[in-house]
Amino acid sequence: MLTVLKAPPFATVQDRGREGQRSAGVPPSGAMDRRALETGNLLVGNPLGSAGVEWALGGGAVRFERETAFALTGAHARATLDGTPIAPYRSQRARAGAVLHIAAPDRGRFLYLSVDGGIAVPEVLHSRATYLTASLGGLEGRRLRTEDTLPLGEPGGKSPPKGFAVPPPEDSGELRVLLGPQADLFPEKAWARFLTQAYTVTNASDRMGYRLAGPALAAQGPASLPSEAACPGAIQVPDGGTPIVLMPDGPTVGGYPKLAVVIGPDLGRLAQCNPGEEVRFRRVSVEEAEAVYRREAEAMRALERLSAAAENHR
Repeated sequence: MLTVLKAPPFATVQDRGREGQRSAGVPPSGAMDRRALETGNLLVGNPLGSAGVEWALGGGAVRFERETAFALTGAHARATLDGTPIAPYRSQRARAGAVLHIAAPDRGRFLYLSVDGGIAVPEVLHSRATYLTASLGGLEGRRLRTEDTLPLGEPGGKSPPKGFAVPPPEDSGELRVLLGPQADLFPEKAWARFLTQAYTVTNASDRMGYRLAGPALAAQGPASLPSEAACPGAIQVPDGGTPIVLMPDGPTVGGYPKLAVVIGPDLGRLAQCNPGEEVRFRRVSVEEAEAVYRREAEAMRALERLSAAAENHR
């Protein structure tokens, strides 16, 4: 069991998200930075889709009620275990009763706490991910609070040794986008602005969508269209011309023109941007996007091989 001694302003239970429910109006939810959560699970010997704690907006503390392996990934924050500083992206071990203090993130936005066995809240629609809008999944469908207790799954017994580390991901610059379904409604001038000028993440950004400030992008024709399917990463352009990027809790349908779609491997990098940070976009082909997905998958397989090798040399 994991006890929340002091909850940060925003923390929920998340996994990879729920699939196959968008036709019923249920978004995937899941980790804002999926690769960070998967890497944390790898560091503690869990299946990559196991649930962890997504932590944001401030500091707090938890107590481990059993001896366990754990790891911190995603946003960088100062952390101590029983007063001893610990590093992110590294397999750690905690004794029963040990207290983990996590400060407010000083770089990035969403931090992930992964624990051996995963957070074992009940599955809802085949996922443990929290969808706050519908009070679905996670712990009672809500944010975590001080004095909450989280059940843990059975330890896998295959975690790498304490101190096993993997390199944190590097910022690869511009966010790569594919053409959206209404790309042809935007004239060349709009595309030139979108691809050559910076946009700023605004305070109106959350798990549903990131609103960006920057050059307005006017579509030709009506600003509102018949509703159609939407997905995480879709860049909608409402009447004012300022783009909104849909995130994991975003709507499953929408009627605003969709200029482009941020490719999946880059959506987590956008999620880690705090209000006031700038982002730039680069258009890629479907073939280029597929190559990025393949490289990401191979990088994760390489980390899994390193983890397995470390386990074998304990």
